[in-house]
Amino acid sequence: MNENEILRRGFSVLEQYHSSQKDGRFVDYTSPGDLQRILQLDDPESEGDWEKLFTWMEQYLKYGVKSAHPSFVNRMWAGANLPSMLGEMAVAISNTSSCTFESAPVSTLMEKYMIRQMLDLVGFRNGEGQMTTGSSNANMIAMMCARNLAGKEVKRTGLFGQQELYAFVNADAHYSMDKAANILGIGIDHLIKLPVNGRGEVDPADLESELASVVEAGGIPFFVVATAGTTVRGAYDPIEAMLKLREKYKFWLHVDGAWGGAAVMSEKLRAKFLPGLSKADSFTWDFHKMLGSSLMCNILLVNHSTHTFGTVLGGGDGSYLFRDTDDNDVQDLGSVSLQCGRRVDSLKWFLDWKYFGKKGFGERIEHYLDLCRYAQECVENIPELEMVAPRVSFNICFRYKVAEHMADDFNQELRTRLYKRGLALVGLAYVKEKLILRLLITNINVNRDEIDTFFKELVAIGNELVGEGQLG
Repeated sequence: MNENEILRRGFSVLEQYHSSQKDGRFVDYTSPGDLQRILQLDDPESEGDWEKLFTWMEQYLKYGVKSAHPSFVNRMWAGANLPSMLGEMAVAISNTSSCTFESAPVSTLMEKYMIRQMLDLVGFRNGEGQMTTGSSNANMIAMMCARNLAGKEVKRTGLFGQQELYAFVNADAHYSMDKAANILGIGIDHLIKLPVNGRGEVDPADLESELASVVEAGGIPFFVVATAGTTVRGAYDPIEAMLKLREKYKFWLHVDGAWGGAAVMSEKLRAKFLPGLSKADSFTWDFHKMLGSSLMCNILLVNHSTHTFGTVLGGGDGSYLFRDTDDNDVQDLGSVSLQCGRRVDSLKWFLDWKYFGKKGFGERIEHYLDLCRYAQECVENIPELEMVAPRVSFNICFRYKVAEHMADDFNQELRTRLYKRGLALVGLAYVKEKLILRLLITNINVNRDEIDTFFKELVAIGNELVGEGQLG
C-alpha cells in the first residue's frame, strides 16, 4: 500500500468506530490475561507489515472503553466534540510544536486569540495566559508564580534561608496541589488543608484562623486556592470571602476551576457558583471536561499581569530557539512556558469555540446541571439508594443502601459488576470515610432516558447481590 491508501484505510477504521461508538455496550470487558493473549504484543517486529498494524489499531478500538457511550459516566470528560476531533487529526498530520512562531505560525496566533477571548470572558484585565498540559500543571505554574513573587530571590538563590512559605487549600482539593508543593520545594507539610462544612466548602473563618497562625509563627501565607468544583463533591469555595482576606494577608488567590470552571460560560451559573472570579489573581479550567474538547485542553489565566510568566518561567539560554522576529508583536509562546516542546492544542479549542460559542457552551452546562438535578431526584425516589452528600453542583454522591459495616464492600462489588458486564462505568470515591458512587454527567449523549437506564441497571445488580446473600 502507498501512503494515500494507508491513510484511506486508517480513516475508514476511524469512521466505522465513530459511527458505532454509542452502540452496544461501552466496553467489551476482557480480563488482562485474555487481552494479553488476544493482542499478542510480544510478536516480533515485522518491518513494513501494515496489516499487523491495522489489526492492533482495530483491537485498540474494539477492546477499549467507548468514552462517548451514554453508559460512560465515570470521569470528568466523555467523548469529544467533532470540531476538536478534526483539529486533533490536523495537528497529528502536521506534527509541529507551538513553541515558536516560525514553527507554528497559525497556532501561535490562534492561541493568542483564544487567550484574549478567555481573559475577556473571565473578566481579567491587562492579563496574560497560556495553554498548558492540564490543570495539574496549571495549578503548579500558578503556585510557582505566587512563590516567586512572594520570595523575590527564590528564582536566583532558591528557598535556602528564606522565610517559610505556606499555601492553603480545601481539604478536598485536587491531589495536584500536594504534587505542586513537593515539586516547588514548599513541602507538603506547608500545604495547609482547610476543613470543610457539610457542603464541602471552606469556611472563611477557618481560613483566617490558619492565616493568622502562620503569620504569628513568622511564616508567609503566599498562596490560597479556591476550588471551583471539588473532584468528589463538586463544592465551590467562597471566592468573595477569600478576596476580603487577601486584602489583609496579601496572598495570591488562585481559582482551580478544572472541573467547575465551565460555569463561567453561563451568566446565570457564573453568578451562582463563581461570584468574584474577575478579581482573582489566576484561574484555570479544562476545556476537555464539561465543554467536551478532546484531551488535553486547558488554559491558565493571570490577572493584571503582562509578564509574570516570562519573569517566573523564563531562564537559561534559549537563543538557539527563541529569536527576535520581524513582527515585534509576536512572542514565541515556548519562551514563557513550563516546557519547551508545546503540543498544538489551540486549533481544537479554536474550532470548538467558533462552532459552539459561549451561548452554545452555556446552554450545554445548564443542561448538565438540569440532568444532575434529575439524577438526584431519581436517587431520592428509589428506596434502595441514598444520597451520601448533598448535591451542591454537578456531582451526585450516592450508594446502594445496606448495613453500614458492609456498605463499602457491597458498593465496590456493585460497581465492578456494572463495569465487567459493560453496563456502566461510574466513579468511586470516599466522602468522610464512606465509599460512594460518584455520578458525573458530562456526556452529550446522556439525557433523562439514559439516566433512568443507568439507575435501573444499577439497582438490578444491587438486588442481585442482596439475593446472593454474599454482601447484603
